Amino acid sequence: MKAWGLLVVAAMLELVWATALKHSEGLTRLWPAVAGLGVALLSVVVLSAALRDLPVGTAYAVWVGLGSLGVAVTGIVLLGESASAGRVLCLALILAGVIGLKVVEG
Repeated sequence: MKAWGLLVVAAMLELVWATALKHSEGLTRLWPAVAGLGVALLSVVVLSAALRDLPVGTAYAVWVGLGSLGVAVTGIVLLGESASAGRVLCLALILAGVIGLKVVEG
């Protein structure tokens, strides 16, 4: 169970670094760029710790899926991005896939 917790932490770090990189304006603003790249590295380090006990295919898919979902929701809630029915449906499908992988892997 510890590995799954690490994997969730690594995925949540993705929404931090992606948002920081958005605010870096193409890496032209120093501190958001430094924060984004530093947290991205931390996310990969935490992912690698989770990979000690989880299959790489499952762990990577969950990491990317939860990270993508978190970034998309952050964009909708904080940045005013579209919350169209189609987009929300696709995000729900990503969540369903992540849940399915967790159930299958145990």
